[in-house]
Amino acid sequence: MAQYEHLPIYKKAFDLTVYFEKIVRNFSRYHKYCLGTELRQLSHEVVRQIVRANNATEKAPQLEKLRELLEDLRITFLINPAIHRGVNEKREFYIKPF
Repeated sequence: MAQYEHLPIYKKAFDLTVYFEKIVRNFSRYHKYCLGTELRQLSHEVVRQIVRANNATEKAPQLEKLRELLEDLRITFLINPAIHRGVNEKREFYIKPF
């Protein structure tokens, strides 16, 4: 099994997951259990997919799946109004379009 903790993408994805865990706590009940759950699940899946891609011999299909997950996470992030009220002005975790 390949090491992955040192990968910059893993570190950023892990930080993003922790960030979502923190901000979802402050969502209203509706947003917390709908969009908040989706954000948390997608961010967890992104971290798992990074590990899978790092361990795979054929990385291209795993990286394509990772790209799809990141796009899903980005879209969920952008359509969620509760997040935009909780994001600081620096936009530390801005997700760039592909």
